[in-house]
Amino acid sequence: MKRSDSPPLTAALAAKIKHLLSGGLYQHQIAAVLGINQGRVSEVNRGKKFKTVLPDDQMGFDFG
Repeated sequence: MKRSDSPPLTAALAAKIKHLLSGGLYQHQIAAVLGINQGRVSEVNRGKKFKTVLPDDQMGFDFG
């Protein structure tokens, strides 16, 4: 079985990941929602990639 390719990790995608993390979702849930590998979510969460990017508060998700 061939794995599907994840989209490239961009600053915009990292901002979406950070927004979803701030809402309390688990990394595997975020990966499923965005169609990416959970490892990419982990890299953003740990600050290994896109450390200075701010969360995207314009995504349309309200966690409040």
